[in-house]
Amino acid sequence: MTRKRNLIAAAALGLLATAISVSAATADPSGPPTPRALNGVGSDTIQGVEDALNSTITDAGGNKLLGSWDATGSATISTVPGTAACTITRPNGSNAGRDALELSLQANDGCLQYARSSKLDLTRPAAVPLTYVPFAIDAVTYAVTGNSSVPRQLALTDIQAIYHCDANYVGTGPNYSIKVLLPQAGSGTRGFWESTVGITETDVSQGHYPCISDKFNGNPIEEHDGRVLGASSIVPFSIAQYIAQSTNTITDHRGQAVLGTIDGLTPTVENAGFGVTREVYNVIPSSKVGDPTYQSVFVGPTSKFCTSTTTINQYGFAVDPNCGSTSSHT
Repeated sequence: MTRKRNLIAAAALGLLATAISVSAATADPSGPPTPRALNGVGSDTIQGVEDALNSTITDAGGNKLLGSWDATGSATISTVPGTAACTITRPNGSNAGRDALELSLQANDGCLQYARSSKLDLTRPAAVPLTYVPFAIDAVTYAVTGNSSVPRQLALTDIQAIYHCDANYVGTGPNYSIKVLLPQAGSGTRGFWESTVGITETDVSQGHYPCISDKFNGNPIEEHDGRVLGASSIVPFSIAQYIAQSTNTITDHRGQAVLGTIDGLTPTVENAGFGVTREVYNVIPSSKVGDPTYQSVFVGPTSKFCTSTTTINQYGFAVDPNCGSTSSHT
């Protein structure tokens, strides 16, 4: 495997983390008003920063507008208390969030108004036209343990070979020398990482890459949970999530995970300079792009999301120069 210069991502993050000192945001909306004007579900990657924004995004009268519900927690959520249709199974992941939003919009039940997504998905048919509005930039690298047999510095071509189950890298089954992991199906990070390493969800689900697993102890692997790693494992990990977990800005699930360096580029606190970057999005009904409430919160560079730069940075993300754009729609 190709080995790059000794740029240790975790050490860099440790130094940068001293500049970040916020307490963990409260999960799920709490306090008045109930319900919130804009209830959203979906991606685990961006739930932490949106939990924080639940408390700070308000209307002119100081009323909280945002109701971002976590991807994990209780089995169900009630976005509009007292309305049976709005007690739903908690959507976990970008796909599940978008699906739940579409169902609510089709039913016109007022239960959900937007979804969180850590990937852009314009190829999947939408029952209701949707617009993906970017607000921040994340980067994704791989995580291993500190004593891993997998090198901490790799070229992207090496990582692609590993996720293609190249025998020169992972050996042959059933006992592969590297345990190659993906988050659960429907995860935005999974979809992004699959495209980064050049594999498809169809091929993975059909078992064309037998060295890949999305289970740990028989359970689906949650995004950005380093506790699934062993001494020969590799898994994709959001750099923003790693930073926020390392400072207890959000719950720390890193376990023994340390971040790897790709093509000699070290992960940094504002990830725009890293090689493997992605935009993260709020998905809204296209019919609401011109709605005053949606505009004030999501749309355009002066929206409440786009001007929440301090919070976005505190949670490890870089502000997106395209923040608030409505050019990506189904």
